Amino acid sequence: MFERLTLYLDSIQARDPAPRSRWEVMLYPGVWALGFHRMAHWLFNAKLYFLARLINHFSRLLTAIDIHPGAKIGRNFFIDHGFTVIGETAEIGDNVTIYQCVTLGGTNPTNGVGGKRHPTLEDNVIVGSGAQIIGPITVGERGRIGANAVVMEDVPGGATMVGFKARSTLLPAEEWIKEFIPYGTPCEDTEGNKVDCIEKLEGELASLRAEVAAIKAGNVADSQTEQADQTAFDLSKKSGTGA
Repeated sequence: MFERLTLYLDSIQARDPAPRSRWEVMLYPGVWALGFHRMAHWLFNAKLYFLARLINHFSRLLTAIDIHPGAKIGRNFFIDHGFTVIGETAEIGDNVTIYQCVTLGGTNPTNGVGGKRHPTLEDNVIVGSGAQIIGPITVGERGRIGANAVVMEDVPGGATMVGFKARSTLLPAEEWIKEFIPYGTPCEDTEGNKVDCIEKLEGELASLRAEVAAIKAGNVADSQTEQADQTAFDLSKKSGTGA
């Protein structure tokens, strides 16, 4: 147990350069919230729902992090700061990082049955601050959710989602292979790169339009020449017949 705790604290230090020792990490609200959740989840699985909720409420008062006792959470889960909400049917894989003010929210079932209504985060996912992930969707392995993004559809593995409603943005290979991106948000100007791509495509489109216009103009000129030749031929034929 001590070895697992040490590995867990070390995994947090690897993602957060602020703490100078494991003892500092032990004071993190996310560490306490996860510890309380482990107890609450055990009670929840034992169908001791009231006691599980009691621990959940105490944890929320102490840490400002609300994790439903029914949520399933893997190894080395790190909530950096607080004010995070994780719903009952949420499932979180290993080595997942969530920053402050994130919601893993559920949809309201229309058939009266609870079922799976919260997101699933696979291994090594990073969720930036203020992001809202809503519904029974899946964020694939190594997915990145940018700050303040709103995600309501499945995210393929390795994709980085930004914006409202979140859209996928392509990253350079050297950025994608990084083990960890703080806040799940790339620092490069992906929007600027997108503008450059759009301008390039618009330039190519304008060039193609000019070529099409030139081809059309050439076809019209050829048609007019053929029509003039045909008219001259017809006139000459008529003149020959009249003679």
